[in-house]
Amino acid sequence: MDETLTVVLGGGRGTRLMPLTAKRAKPAVPLGGKYRLIDIPISNAIHSGLRRIYVLTQFNSASLNAHISKTYRFDYFSNGWVEVLAAEQTERSRDWYQGTADAVRQQLHHCVRSWVTDVLILSGDHLYRMDYRALVERHREADADVTVSCIPVTRERCSGFGILAADAEGMLQRFVEKPDDEEDITHLETPPTLREAWDMGDQPYLASMGVYVFKPQALKELLEDETHIDFGQHVIPAALANRRVAAHVFHDYWEDIGTIDSFYRANLALAGENPPFIFSDEEHPVYTRPRFLPASRFQDAQVSSSLVADGCEILGAHVHNTIIGLRARLFPGCEVRDSIIMGADFLESAADREQVLAAGHVPVGIGEGASIRRAIIDKNARIGRDCVIHGDPDRPDEEHADWSVRDGIILVTKSATIPPGTVL
Repeated sequence: MDETLTVVLGGGRGTRLMPLTAKRAKPAVPLGGKYRLIDIPISNAIHSGLRRIYVLTQFNSASLNAHISKTYRFDYFSNGWVEVLAAEQTERSRDWYQGTADAVRQQLHHCVRSWVTDVLILSGDHLYRMDYRALVERHREADADVTVSCIPVTRERCSGFGILAADAEGMLQRFVEKPDDEEDITHLETPPTLREAWDMGDQPYLASMGVYVFKPQALKELLEDETHIDFGQHVIPAALANRRVAAHVFHDYWEDIGTIDSFYRANLALAGENPPFIFSDEEHPVYTRPRFLPASRFQDAQVSSSLVADGCEILGAHVHNTIIGLRARLFPGCEVRDSIIMGADFLESAADREQVLAAGHVPVGIGEGASIRRAIIDKNARIGRDCVIHGDPDRPDEEHADWSVRDGIILVTKSATIPPGTVL
């Protein structure tokens, strides 16, 4: 696999994840209490024997760049790397990345090199565990210019995906982007023989995962048209017209974490009785930045169906169905349900908290007697005592300086202060 170059796309604005992406890149958004989204594709690549990895960054990339540089370091005798390629002005282009394909186009001189036989392109905002070796092998066996990794879906789910149609040999012929529920797309159904061979069951349609393998020359030629700025919308449809495009079917759990609702659901699913994705796989752990934090401390607390990261203090709090991130503080009498508490970037000492309180301010964490439900509390937030922050699925979207509502979920902005007694 040394001839395969991996490119992780991490440069988009992430507007659908606002305000979580107001101060950080989308792949830097915390996940599962102690990880970041970028850890998923990089960990998958490392476990697949792929150690030549570029991460393309652009917007709000400082924390993402720092995370990558502090986390992914191979030894001096390795021929691998995880390297950030930030958007930059060159003699060829003085523009920011205009889309996923344009990002690769602007860094093509790094990707098309003499030793590269395959270019694997990944998204930085998906949750799944995948051995990319099977995908690359399928690409090579099919002698394909492009191979698209797909998941089988029912007709009811098609409106959320780009849907691809395969012929009897498993080569892709047609593409429809997010077809309407009323649209007739029976012509996109996978042939019955392939459906059986690929074990698709009652899911006859192939949905693109946004995971691709290209021959370097094909990638170069497809990107020569500068109107092709996005892989899903432009490059793949263009490839279908005159290239060999193969399908690879993936059957395990996969979630596109592109919206607040999907981010919320995917996180809370990790705390359930039978989580669809398990971080504790000993053979395929998810790597992240090592931190030297103390064990979390519980005192007179009740915690159920939840994940609690390192360095937390849960003091006399009631917690259910919740993700508690690094260094979080939950003070006596508070109740947190169906929520994500991202924690803090620093440990506020007892002496510091006393000074903060003496000055009439709010300490970092969830204050005494506060009630949090269906909410996402971003890092370093200060929630005053007796605050009530309750989301509701039927509540319309709202936008405020320190908090907002998306998909019926209340989001408290990073480093925001919610005064004591506030009801949101």
